[in-house]
Amino acid sequence: MTSTAPIILPTVELSTTEQPTHAVIWLHGLGADGHDFEPVVEAFNVDRFPPTRFVFPHAPMRPVTINGGYVMRAWYDIVSLDFSARREDPAGVLESAAQLEALIERENARGIPDERIVLAGFSQGGAIALHTALRHPRRLAGILALSTYVPLADSLAGEAHEANRTTPIFMAHGHGDTVIPYDFAERSGRLLAELGYPIDWHPYFTEHSIAMEELRDIESWLAMVLTA
Repeated sequence: MTSTAPIILPTVELSTTEQPTHAVIWLHGLGADGHDFEPVVEAFNVDRFPPTRFVFPHAPMRPVTINGGYVMRAWYDIVSLDFSARREDPAGVLESAAQLEALIERENARGIPDERIVLAGFSQGGAIALHTALRHPRRLAGILALSTYVPLADSLAGEAHEANRTTPIFMAHGHGDTVIPYDFAERSGRLLAELGYPIDWHPYFTEHSIAMEELRDIESWLAMVLTA
């Protein structure tokens, strides 16, 4: 029996020029969609970047247990509000990771190699970006993980690929985040540091959102990794 290839998710795309040489694939959070971070690109000084395509995929629609089974855009089901136990549905994480890999392959087919691609995400989207990038078999330009955590953390050490052991990781979180508590996210940062990853940890005095100071820091970091 042959396996079914992951579907190519619908996306919103913004390019800084007509012929981009680099790409940022940026995943939104629970219940949002690919339009959520369009304004971020408009806020950047894109003259600091090489020709770049920003790709914002729409997550599939699925029921979310903690929201009473309500169907919304989600990268995986959240089965519990208990941060001391596994909250994420493993099958959903793996499905979304495969869909993100398909988007990477599409950028390859459009002429952008892995080492010129940043995987980015906010909240649930950041969890999928981290999960996928750390297991990806080819070097990426960087990993941008905002207001998020490492999902399926107990399997990371055994599944991580050497290709991205030294890939820059920008991880940011708000001290006032009540959706994903700061301490819980910080544990993910410490886990990655203990495994030897080059974590650039950024705390901000904000909630489950992106602060203006954070936006400026993200711009500087992207300019650095995209031009490395």
